Amino acid sequence: MDKLSVMHAFRRIVERGSFARAADDLGVSPALLSREIKLLEESLGCTLIARTTRSMSLTDAGRIYYDEANAVLEAVRGVETRIREGAGAVQGHLRVNAASSFAQMVIAPSLPEFLSAYPDLRLTLSLDERVVDMVEGGFDLSIRIRPAMADSALVARKIGIIRQRIFSSRGYLERAGTPQTPDDIPAHDIIGFALATHLTSWTLHRTNGDTAEEPHTIELDPHVRVGNSLILRDLLIAGHGIGTLPDFVANEAEARGDLVRVLPDYELPSPEVFAVTASRLGMDAKVSAFLEHLRPHLQA
Repeated sequence: MDKLSVMHAFRRIVERGSFARAADDLGVSPALLSREIKLLEESLGCTLIARTTRSMSLTDAGRIYYDEANAVLEAVRGVETRIREGAGAVQGHLRVNAASSFAQMVIAPSLPEFLSAYPDLRLTLSLDERVVDMVEGGFDLSIRIRPAMADSALVARKIGIIRQRIFSSRGYLERAGTPQTPDDIPAHDIIGFALATHLTSWTLHRTNGDTAEEPHTIELDPHVRVGNSLILRDLLIAGHGIGTLPDFVANEAEARGDLVRVLPDYELPSPEVFAVTASRLGMDAKVSAFLEHLRPHLQA
């Protein structure tokens, strides 16, 4: 028995003063309505409506049930109204998880403007290089950089793309020599991103010239492995070797001349930026607002 549905039917019977009129309003037969009320009375162990062939009246128990059912139904309606109204409002608590280097370089600079635009919003930004359990962690949104997202119960939307290139410092290249071909790379000191899928194997493809050339794969054994792209960048700037960096980490250092491109005609496959949510019912207003604010800072 659907108690809320029966409560609604009972209230309509009382307010209309007739099983037939209530049944007509609800689009069901009077016989079905009568059976529903009979089952309700049996479950409660008392009579709610005293009825004859010509009239009906509430018993004392029926009047109590009507008052309480009316309060319950109004409370449910109020909750549903607040949820519907709130679904379009940028408010509440937004919980976001992202890779630490991406959060520091891309998300963090945009946060002051975002928070000023939505003063009623609370924000928790959690940084983690590894993929987390969104449901267990209670996150509304996870920003992940991956070559592809595996099929799962989560919903992943592509929101950007990252260029992955090879960098070093001028000082290191002057000391150790500048690689001229991909096959020169393994002879150098390699600094690797410990969590990357390309830690020990770089598949390089040309970005200009003969783009039809087959990708070139080289096997590596990095002498230094770190789990944070910002640390990797700083080690490269300090002249400790050659490594790959995403554009959002390397751009400023390259513009200043602290880093230079190695094999500038080559780069690794471009990973994508995914916005991952747990629900297939669509993003709520606060998640949508956050992603819209972030989008101009991404390379689509």
